Parts: sequence; structure tokens; C-alpha cells
Amino acid sequence: MDKINFAVGQKIIMKKKHPCGACEWEIQRVGMDFRIKCCGCGRSVMVPRKTVETGFKSFVEGV
Repeated sequence: MDKINFAVGQKIIMKKKHPCGACEWEIQRVGMDFRIKCCGCGRSVMVPRKTVETGFKSFVEGV
């Protein structure tokens, strides 16, 4: 699998939905841990890089 380059400010779609029903997230911090913000309710969470890489579906186009 090729390494995916993530950058702060990108919007991504994850495989699983957030409890609010949204599956779109904005990346706020990149490193060993990612800080991602739900685009539906605005909740911000810290998750390990591995979780983001395995749950990543696609980038949001037009942003």
C-alpha cells in the first residue's frame, strides 16, 4: 500500500460515521497522532495515525 500524504486543512471521508451521522472530517494536526474535527457537529478528537490510515476512504473534492 502506498503511503498517503495528509496535510493540515484537508477534508477526508472515513469509513465509519461519527455518532452525529457525518463521515466527513477536517485534519487539524498531523503526526504520530491526528487531531480531526467532525464537519457535522464540530467535535474534535485525537486518534492514532494507524486508525486514520486504516479508516481512510477518500479525500473530499473541491476543497
